[in-house]
Amino acid sequence: MAPYRRPVLAATAILLTATLTACANGSATSGSEEPSASGAAAAVSHIHGLGIDPADGRLYVATHEGVFAVEDDGAHKRVSDTADYMGFTVAGPNTFLGSGHPAEGSGDHANRGLIKSTDAGKTWKTLSLGGEADFHALEYAHNTIYGYDSTNGLLRVSKDGEKWDNRAELAALDIAVSPNDPDVLLATTQNGIAKSTDGGETFNAGTEPVMAFLSWAKPNALYGIDPAGGLHRSADGGITWKKAGNVPGGQPQALTAVDADRILAATQDGVYESRNGGKTFAQRLPVSVSAEH
Repeated sequence: MAPYRRPVLAATAILLTATLTACANGSATSGSEEPSASGAAAAVSHIHGLGIDPADGRLYVATHEGVFAVEDDGAHKRVSDTADYMGFTVAGPNTFLGSGHPAEGSGDHANRGLIKSTDAGKTWKTLSLGGEADFHALEYAHNTIYGYDSTNGLLRVSKDGEKWDNRAELAALDIAVSPNDPDVLLATTQNGIAKSTDGGETFNAGTEPVMAFLSWAKPNALYGIDPAGGLHRSADGGITWKKAGNVPGGQPQALTAVDADRILAATQDGVYESRNGGKTFAQRLPVSVSAEH
């Protein structure tokens, strides 16, 4: 397999523009809403991550304005501060991993590195790489953290969240890790889906289809969402794909497959959930403002 080791190029911007506008360093609140304290309801604009907390089954949404908890009836409240939470994943009960930029006036690093919460998003602590890295994609699999550092265009891997192994340089938007094999990774690039079979040391150049986001729930249930919101499923690790359905709301912002049938997706106008493998979707949370950051 030919190595795919190139720095972040303008090509990345093409993919980003087709799906979402990356947040600039430093956090700001959308001009259409006033910041609110933790626990208060607030409008949601730009979404960066989705996850289900196994502790209580609640949906959590990481956004440009903080982390929100969403109830089954659609009621939602911000549980964190108003920081910009970029890469986001649920690593265990009440345990979240994230990255991003601080709330205005906090005095924290512009790039927060890897941050961790052990109280379901209420408080966060920087574990490593503060001031150095901004992870736009995070995966926790095989007791290992895989992160795509968009600041440096680099895949990083860590067992403890403190010491990192720097691996391939590539221009990517999202990553996914095989549930079966810790050495098999996929990344979404301008050329299509790039694959690594050596733990992210090298990636091939990428092959179509072009996907914005990926989520690998089960060995035979790899999901991808294309820049137009089409949901696709692969049963063979990305070799072949079959369209599963369409997520309402236009350009995608995040994708999480909870299991083989339950899919969470965020688009320009809300968070949607499917319980039947993408055939139909119901809105869980509306996006009231289409913000560009």
